Amino acid sequence: MNFDVIVIGSGPGGYVTAIRASQLGLKTAIVEKESLGGVCLNWGCIPTKALLKSAQVFEYINHAEDFGISVKGAEADFNNVVSRSRDVADGMSKGIDFLMKKNKIEVIMGTASVKAGKKIDVVDTDRKTTEYSASNIIIATGARSRELPNLPQDGKKIIGYRKAMTLEKKPSKLVVVGSGAIGVEFAYFYNAMGVDVTVVEYMPNIVPVEDEDVSKQLARSFKKAGIKVMTNSSVESVDTSGKGCVVSVKTKKGEEKIECDVVLSAVGITANIENIGLEDVGIVTDKGRILINDYYQTNIPGYFAIGDVLPTQALAHVASAEGIICVEKIAGHNPEPLDYGNIPGCTYCSPEISSVGYTEKAAKEAGYDVKVGKFPFSASGKASAAGHKDGFVKVIFDAKYGEWLGCHMIGYNVTEMIAEAVVARKLETTAHEILKAVHPHPTMSEAVMEAVAAAYDEVIHM
Repeated sequence: MNFDVIVIGSGPGGYVTAIRASQLGLKTAIVEKESLGGVCLNWGCIPTKALLKSAQVFEYINHAEDFGISVKGAEADFNNVVSRSRDVADGMSKGIDFLMKKNKIEVIMGTASVKAGKKIDVVDTDRKTTEYSASNIIIATGARSRELPNLPQDGKKIIGYRKAMTLEKKPSKLVVVGSGAIGVEFAYFYNAMGVDVTVVEYMPNIVPVEDEDVSKQLARSFKKAGIKVMTNSSVESVDTSGKGCVVSVKTKKGEEKIECDVVLSAVGITANIENIGLEDVGIVTDKGRILINDYYQTNIPGYFAIGDVLPTQALAHVASAEGIICVEKIAGHNPEPLDYGNIPGCTYCSPEISSVGYTEKAAKEAGYDVKVGKFPFSASGKASAAGHKDGFVKVIFDAKYGEWLGCHMIGYNVTEMIAEAVVARKLETTAHEILKAVHPHPTMSEAVMEAVAAAYDEVIHM
């Protein structure tokens, strides 16, 4: 029962960490209390993208006449859409099981808690406790939907993202509280399925972490789709005593009451760090997150943490990158610390959003003299041919040295385009080099080059 590495949690942080550890020759075990793949594969990233794809297909069919194709009588079977999403998730989870066997990783099913002396206890479904030990223990227990005191989730009328993926019946009216990635993705999905959707956001703009131009564009696109957006607003209470819900929303103009069937609380996440033995071992936390150094070691030697339990970006690809760096350091390698300023963010509503680096506002606040370029997809031949002219690519450069400070996109398939900016920034590529790198035509991606050209008054197609 002794290992070189034990990973607690098998999400995209945990299972990637375990595989890399095994590749490095470390005897590795992974502990999972529910399903291999964690929240991301089973209840997050993957099944939500399956839902969103169904919504996009349905939208295509409903607008088929725009492409010269006549389709009659198309209907979205809500239960079958949900069922397909679950099938996709189940398939991915089985794929993780295969990867564990391929890499000779011991899979331990049960609920783990850490103990002093580099040990853990695992309680299985029969409530039997087994002790394991390892030279290195990595905590990757992830996070769950955050609950507000005035918005307690009952799983029926007030729900979190997990229940939103598996509702037994399509609601007629839905109120989404919070407009981060989770909120706007579900707002788009349910709207496409024919649900009357209202989004309530406390901040002045929806998707508030994004560049303001992106936020305003998404608000316009949502309005065009029939989604009601309420910014500078907060949900004060929800009355669930009747058949449905009555949501009391505080706005600048006063209180407004909205009737709906279901309220989706999408106000962020809470790290899963309770009842896992942190206090017993003496592992330090702050504001609900585990504190670590550049290589993910906690204050107690031999104990590490990665992913959503940290005060870093709660993204699957961040957790994976953290885990790889962590075990490479354990194995005696010399990995480079993760650059959290060059992490891409993606939101998969329609239009999609992707971004990396500084927003225009943040760049100016940081003291940069900036050059900003923007290229609308309405001027893109590929976007026009595809029928997706909403959105743009926006780039921000340091005027003095040409450093690429930030890139922000909203439009069709832009989550597949942001990697160019991430790699270019990693390589310290300048605006001039992007301009001189020939981009294929016609593509959506050439909008990146055009936006850079716009920043330097060299744009051709606008």
